[in-house]
Amino acid sequence: MTRIADFRTVLFSYALLTGGALLSAVNLNLFLVPSRIAPGGVSGTAIIINELTGWPIGLTMLALNVPLASLGFRYLGRLRFLGSVLYTTLLYSVAVDVLALWMPAAGLTSDLLLNALYGGVLGGIATGLIYRGGGSPAGTSILGRVLQMRTGIPVSQIYLFTDGGVVLVAALVFGWERALYALITIFVWGLAADYVLEGPSVVRTAFIVTDVPDAVARAVLVQMHLGVTAWDAQGMYSRARHAILFCTVSRPHARELKRVVTQADPRAFLVLGHGHQAYGGRFGQPVSHREDAEAGRSFLERVFRRRGG
Repeated sequence: MTRIADFRTVLFSYALLTGGALLSAVNLNLFLVPSRIAPGGVSGTAIIINELTGWPIGLTMLALNVPLASLGFRYLGRLRFLGSVLYTTLLYSVAVDVLALWMPAAGLTSDLLLNALYGGVLGGIATGLIYRGGGSPAGTSILGRVLQMRTGIPVSQIYLFTDGGVVLVAALVFGWERALYALITIFVWGLAADYVLEGPSVVRTAFIVTDVPDAVARAVLVQMHLGVTAWDAQGMYSRARHAILFCTVSRPHARELKRVVTQADPRAFLVLGHGHQAYGGRFGQPVSHREDAEAGRSFLERVFRRRGG
């Protein structure tokens, strides 16, 4: 059973790597190359070289990625790293040149803004799939990680220099207008990749500072079927004692939680935060009214026992 599970895990990882690499190739041919938008990295460098020399973009990307993959092999993970990166890089590079034979040379639209936005969205989704598959799109991501390990410079700053340098060269080759659109692509690309990696923000975390925790907790437990955690706190300005209640709630019910808390304690201080996922406990599970009542009584008994009431 363990071998079957491991095989399925590996198969799923390579399915993600394959989907990400092919989607990257489609994105390059449909949106970035026709509009001559070079959003940094090896792909952006290959687009610039193609404009200057006419060399095939996929082959150029492969040539640029070979020394970077060697660098990653030495510093970042040896064979396991090399396997996933080489597979993704080879498939991506070959697919770029092969799909270019079948796709419209002018792309889907001549509108630069649409190309920049959709290029960023598809590129980010593809990158997220590759990372979720345990791989890397190679390129400047390898260089950034190695430099971060060797120098301690944050990866974000390294990307600023590497991708920024590519965009600067693109501005000299294609013009400043396309360079500005490339910056839009980079920004959207990062947002889309984060969305794929972390998922949508569907959970709200609630912190409730109140002087009547029993009433607020009972209202939340009974009316909204939510578990509540409590701890004591002290205001550092007033030195007054308070209680902090914590719970998680799905996004559509955040407004209802605010109403319930305000009704139970109009003076309560409520902070709603964003969360991507919640695991365990009773989050997302239906709870019966009997369980609510029992949970409420149990909570109140613990509160009174702790306070000596």
